[in-house]
Amino acid sequence: MIFADASALIAIITGEPEADTLADVLQSDPLRRCSALSVWETVTGLNFSYGSPLADAREQVQRFLDAGTFGFVPIGETEYALALDARARFGKGRHPAGLNMGDCFAYACAKANRAKLLYKGSDFAKTDLA
Repeated sequence: MIFADASALIAIITGEPEADTLADVLQSDPLRRCSALSVWETVTGLNFSYGSPLADAREQVQRFLDAGTFGFVPIGETEYALALDARARFGKGRHPAGLNMGDCFAYACAKANRAKLLYKGSDFAKTDLA
C-alpha cells in the first residue's frame, strides 16, 4: 500500500520535474491511498500556488484520483494520536524534518496503515518512515 502526500499529488498533477519519478513509484503499487486532508491540501495547493479556480482544481484532482483508483483512509483517534506524536518528534521548530500539520497527518496515515509514503522533497526522509 502507498499513501500519497499532497506534495506528491500536486507534483504529478502539475508536471513538476519530479512528476515522472513519483508517478512511476505510484504505478508500482496497486493499493493507492490518500486522505480527505491530503486531497484538501492538494486542491487548495493547486488553487493557491497555481491559480486554478477552486472548482477546476477540485475537478482535476477528482479525475486524477478516479483514474488512479485511489481509496481514502479514515482519520480517527489513531491518526490523531500519531499526528501529535509526529508533531512532538518531527514538527517544525523541533526537528530538522520540520513537519507541518498536513505533513504530520500524512505521516500518521502512512504509519497507521503500514503504507509507504509518497512525497516530494526531503522532509519525511528525516523521520522514522525513511
